[in-house]
Amino acid sequence: MEPSETPAKTPLVAVGKSGTYTAEDSATHVKTKMQITLKDVRTVSPSEINTTSKPKGQFVILTLTVKNIGNKDGGFHPYGLMKWEDTQTAEQDASTLEKTDVGQDVDATYRPGQNVTGDVVLDVPRMGGKVNFYDGLAAASLSFELPAD
Repeated sequence: MEPSETPAKTPLVAVGKSGTYTAEDSATHVKTKMQITLKDVRTVSPSEINTTSKPKGQFVILTLTVKNIGNKDGGFHPYGLMKWEDTQTAEQDASTLEKTDVGQDVDATYRPGQNVTGDVVLDVPRMGGKVNFYDGLAAASLSFELPAD
């Protein structure tokens, strides 16, 4: 009987829950453990985030708390690494350059023990499904569940 290799399952994080992943610096290959808590998910209009940009689908804000729970410096850099999908639609890039005036910028490098709470603005085709975050790996590091409405 041959041993079966099961790929590690990507944690699916719902509102109010946390997930962890191993962040790896692409230049130095130093790894550390990061924890992300999904505090809130909400849809917004362009005027609510002070932009004149029109979304392809709809703007969604994920309020996240990002914390380095490891013992080395580690980064969380979501731009270009957030992709939305559901059971009917293949992964779509959901990244935007939009920002909110609330909280801090979560796109940062964190020393051990540091944490930040802030918003990530995404453009998704519709609510429901999930947003996958890729930390330079072939498989998603974490997924965030989007409520259907």
